[in-house]
Amino acid sequence: MDFTPTEEQTAAQGLAAQIFGDLATHERLAAAGTGTDTALWKELCAAGLTAAVEEIGLLGLVLLLEEQGRTTAQVPFAATCAYGLLAVAEHGTDEQRERLLPPLRDGTAVATGVFPARDGLRADGEGRLSGIVPYVPWLRDATVVLVADADRALWIVRTADPGVVVTPVETTAPWSAARLVLDRAPGEQLGGPEGRPRASTATNTGTKGDTGTTVYGAVLAASRTAFAGLQAGVCAGSLARAVAHATTREQFGRPLSTNQGVLLRAADAHMDTEAIRVTAYEAAWRHDKGLPYAAQALTAAWWASEAGKRVVHAGQHLHGGTGADLDHPVHRHFLWGRQLDAYLGCGSEVLEELGQLLVKEGS
Repeated sequence: MDFTPTEEQTAAQGLAAQIFGDLATHERLAAAGTGTDTALWKELCAAGLTAAVEEIGLLGLVLLLEEQGRTTAQVPFAATCAYGLLAVAEHGTDEQRERLLPPLRDGTAVATGVFPARDGLRADGEGRLSGIVPYVPWLRDATVVLVADADRALWIVRTADPGVVVTPVETTAPWSAARLVLDRAPGEQLGGPEGRPRASTATNTGTKGDTGTTVYGAVLAASRTAFAGLQAGVCAGSLARAVAHATTREQFGRPLSTNQGVLLRAADAHMDTEAIRVTAYEAAWRHDKGLPYAAQALTAAWWASEAGKRVVHAGQHLHGGTGADLDHPVHRHFLWGRQLDAYLGCGSEVLEELGQLLVKEGS
């Protein structure tokens, strides 16, 4: 395995770091409330970072999402790339790619997804969907939603179509979420009526059963990997703030960082962050190389859930009383980390899924 970024991936990551660092400031994030920073989103799209994802692959996307996570930038970047650009590029028909990808590349269209599949969502024989989803991240901004129904078929639903009702709700993290109600809403199946990957990608997911060679399984595995990369950035940002605080804050005449308990807590958080990062890198690298990566995607998701919440809790605790301030920047990392902890399956759920996969592969 070689996770060394390509020249294109390195350039894209550097540009993302610059844009997020310059524009996703504490003041701008506070002003955005729970909504999207539309100016930042336009800047990212104008810089070509959304369009670049098709070229730099899933590993490149993970690198970009790390930079978003470091600043907790409130833009629908992960959702649009995972449920829009990559999903359509890898599994859409030629006609779907030609029609749907251009607006996703330039940011005039925003995508999100209803994942994992929900039993309450059903599609009839005419391709019309009905059901209720209590919350969908970034739905307030979305123009298209990739909906996984109870049968694990994937449907492209346009939020402006009749039968689609979007009602804003608040979640733990400020992810511009909304409640989705579908009442015989028209849907377009991703990949055509059979909803399976094209021949070039059908064996690349390496997944079995629930995350098998269906479009659903492939998109879920890629999305879990992408959001694990986002969690790695959230944790890195939280830890960086905690280290900066501990090295400058003095207690009893010496910096907090000289306290052994503080050092050990920060060291554990660092190791957890690196575990999230390297497992996300491995899953993304295997995806891009066309290798089986179902188990690696679930492993990355487990680390993102279990280790992620440990790191953001540590980041807040290491700030002492300051960490209890809801307006402090570190609290935003805490909220994002807890939201990502349960998104696309909490630790126990993905661990059970991983166990079932390993048993099936060994039988």
